[in-house]
Amino acid sequence: MPKQKTHKGIQKRVRATAKGKFKFRQVGRGHLLSHKSGNRKRKLRRAGVLAKAESKKTTRLFFGQR
Repeated sequence: MPKQKTHKGIQKRVRATAKGKFKFRQVGRGHLLSHKSGNRKRKLRRAGVLAKAESKKTTRLFFGQR
């Protein structure tokens, strides 16, 4: 049976950490920033960490079957 290919959409959106968690770019930083507060924009600078419930599905897409 052939290997499962990496899902290219997930590969572009998340990065895997050494411990197997997934980091992603926060939404809301692309445009329309003038009306958002500095505090809100500063918090959005940090990378988000994917919830544990979503990690199993993402692992399958990112690494293939495990």
